[in-house]
Amino acid sequence: MTLDPPNAQEESTAAPAARDFSHAWRALRHRNFQLFFGGQSISLIGTWMTRIATSWLVYRLTGSALLLGTVGFAGQIPTFLLAPIAGVLVDRIDRRKVLVWTQTLAMVQSLALAWLTLSHRITIAEVLALSAMQGVINAFDMPGRQSFMVKMVEDRADLSNAIAINSSMVNTARLIGPSLAGLLIAATNEGWCFLVDGISYIAVIVSLSMMQITPDQAQRATTSMIGQLKEGWTYVAKFAPIRSILLLFALLSLMGWPFMVLMPVFAAQVLHGGPHTLGFLMGAVGVGSLISAFSLVMRRSVRGLTKMIPIAAMIFGVGLISFGFSDFLWLSMLMMLVTGFGMMQGMTASNTIVQTLVDENVRGRVMSYYTMAFVGMAPFGSLLAGALAHAIGAQRTVIVSGVACILGSIWFTTRLRAIRKEMRPIYERLGIVPQRIQAEEATES
Repeated sequence: MTLDPPNAQEESTAAPAARDFSHAWRALRHRNFQLFFGGQSISLIGTWMTRIATSWLVYRLTGSALLLGTVGFAGQIPTFLLAPIAGVLVDRIDRRKVLVWTQTLAMVQSLALAWLTLSHRITIAEVLALSAMQGVINAFDMPGRQSFMVKMVEDRADLSNAIAINSSMVNTARLIGPSLAGLLIAATNEGWCFLVDGISYIAVIVSLSMMQITPDQAQRATTSMIGQLKEGWTYVAKFAPIRSILLLFALLSLMGWPFMVLMPVFAAQVLHGGPHTLGFLMGAVGVGSLISAFSLVMRRSVRGLTKMIPIAAMIFGVGLISFGFSDFLWLSMLMMLVTGFGMMQGMTASNTIVQTLVDENVRGRVMSYYTMAFVGMAPFGSLLAGALAHAIGAQRTVIVSGVACILGSIWFTTRLRAIRKEMRPIYERLGIVPQRIQAEEATES
């Protein structure tokens, strides 16, 4: 987000490649973010193992695409319902304490899944209940984590880089976790994936406890919780850039991202494979997402990201449509790579812009609405995807999803001029866009 010096272009052409690479990882110079990076890198691998293992377990127990969607709904609807309240609490209390509690409870949830599965007592009702528990945890964890990012990176100029690095970390885990899960499920059963995940939470809990951070100044009783809820909603509803981003996000979450819950159906019925096939497909999503995240890590500024949002949604939609038509593993993996790229490009660009624009005093509440758009709409999407797959087949369902994403991209493109107009004064105040540059600069935002 920093403004490059006048001779930045000359310096960048003369500088060695190593210097550019070093610049790409500048957020890691902050000790607290280093600790977060190390702990999360371990924990997220376990998280992705659990996601794959849960999907395969449900499909093994039931053989039902509808129940895959139902479990996804149960795991995400609590986030939709509780996220606004969680956002108010995150703005009121110490965010590190919130994360320690959420990570501890998530560890308990994973270990409970492991015990039930390894003892062969697991039923679909217990999977539903434990998925709902994880949804409650996520309602507090996601806005807390997003709001805490600015506390770990003392220099706000490095915030966009930290978000991109975090996306790289998530997608490295997305690449490793599903592959390990597929191998482990094929060799043993899903319970070992849950056990590895439960143990992996220790790393992030330890990293949080080692951070040296000034405790958040709690926002005490100057305003009631209801008043703060209204304040956060008004801020989001009246600010066109954040409102438009969250609306597109909600559409993609409803219609596009639930393709993930149908992956066991594609692996088993469309591609005639097993757990390893599911691992390959999810690994391909991870590769595409990782390529996208690395491309964003290399950026020096937030400028130019706004126009990437509709482009990414278009790529995402095209990838889904092409995946829906494929009956070959190699082509399906290629389309999952494209889909993963588009999904992560839009997600990270949106997150970076929202985090850059939002006022600090409403950060937790705004990120709770971000959580609602990102995760909260997904339960309805999971249920819809499962029902559509049951009625018209998984392939046609994914094609419909892709068309919806493309329509969302077109709508957002029509809003770009108004969005840039409201963003420019904030970019000027932050030094991202020089004051002297007038309307023509808006085309670069």
